[in-house]
Amino acid sequence: MRPDDPYVAPIKRAFDELRFGATRTLNLRAQQPTATQAATQTEAWLRTQQVQGVAEVLVITGRGLRSYDGYSPVREAIVKLLPSLRRRNVISTFEEYTPGSFVVTLAAVRALFEAPSRRRERGPRTPAVAPAALAALDDETKRQLRDLAMMALAVLGIQSPTPSQVEDEMHRQFAALSASLADNGDREAMLQQAMMRAAEEYESDR
Repeated sequence: MRPDDPYVAPIKRAFDELRFGATRTLNLRAQQPTATQAATQTEAWLRTQQVQGVAEVLVITGRGLRSYDGYSPVREAIVKLLPSLRRRNVISTFEEYTPGSFVVTLAAVRALFEAPSRRRERGPRTPAVAPAALAALDDETKRQLRDLAMMALAVLGIQSPTPSQVEDEMHRQFAALSASLADNGDREAMLQQAMMRAAEEYESDR
């Protein structure tokens, strides 16, 4: 089948829909955002996909064929963003799928807690968490957060952590996960889902 065959594009779209589906496809080309908007939206969307346990997604940027000089600022913004998200353990791999799209593999949720701090990163930083933020959570959420903190500390070889170590780890994990939650919807329910996903990942490594 030749690349210029008029049947190629519809067939490829059909296979893409089977592989990714609408919920795992971000079509920036159709939305036509600015480069800055595209980077912000893509990072938020990929973080949400990560905490939901999605394995791989498709990000469609377009390749600038309709622009004056054939240059796509949106594509270039995503090309710069993806390596940064990989360093911050939001994604694990990415590859060009077509000249105007990328297949992105999401990192495990627990990898968020292992992301190194890099001064050269210009993306959003994980905000500090005020003690009142944890106090406002319901008892079940705090229990899950404490259990997850204990798992993480055990992986680090700390089998009998002090109350201060546990509390610090709870704050750290809450900050990392909160940064990946969508702004709309029941954020506490989404937080519980993300913690369950991370706990399952810890358990599977035992």
